[in-house]
Amino acid sequence: MAERGAKYGRILLKLSGEVMAGQGSFGIDAGRVAALAEEVAEVARAGVQIGLVVGGGNFFRGVAAAARNMDRVTADHMGMLATVINSLALSDALEQMGIPTRVMSAIEMHQVAEPYIRRRAMRHLEKGRIVIFAAGTSNPYFSTDTAATLRALEIKADVIAKATRVDGVYDCDPLKFPGAVRYPEIGYLEVLAKGLAVMDASAVAMCRDNKLPIIVFNLNTPGNIMRMSMGEPIGTVIH
Repeated sequence: MAERGAKYGRILLKLSGEVMAGQGSFGIDAGRVAALAEEVAEVARAGVQIGLVVGGGNFFRGVAAAARNMDRVTADHMGMLATVINSLALSDALEQMGIPTRVMSAIEMHQVAEPYIRRRAMRHLEKGRIVIFAAGTSNPYFSTDTAATLRALEIKADVIAKATRVDGVYDCDPLKFPGAVRYPEIGYLEVLAKGLAVMDASAVAMCRDNKLPIIVFNLNTPGNIMRMSMGEPIGTVIH
């Protein structure tokens, strides 16, 4: 159980692969990963159970031009393998801080990670281990947003938290339009109707159908993962 003060007992944190690259265009920035792991570790020490899904954009961006001429299924499988690399890097950083982790892969690779088994994942969480879900759903045509939503529902997370470069959901891209307006909260249907680029429509629809709230917040502000876990009003709540 989470300690007093934490609003959520179990969260699914979705990170983009790009955050692993830091200021670089692709690859892994060890300093950025260590800083990210420290924030996640702080939340875990507060007793919050954490599932993590990391994208693979920091690696896939480097081969994106080549992937345009590839078969979509092949390209998606490459992206899944990129998420495994990121998951292992994040697991190592957390373990070095004394936080027990388990990497569970939707694509079986026994020498590298545990196969994803729902009951085992929930047991790991109950024992205080951070579970990092790698390789998406193992199916092409599904994004890591959809994979994160699926895993959040399977492990009965209280919330899915999507960490981004901006501090919530806006009516238009705040990085391009200075006058963009942020929503403190918004409904699933409004996100879908307005085509707001928060998560894939399929992921938002899954959350809507299962009444799973989504919090979108800025990862670049230090301490925001803890603030989100404590229920402080940061970012945008989609419900």
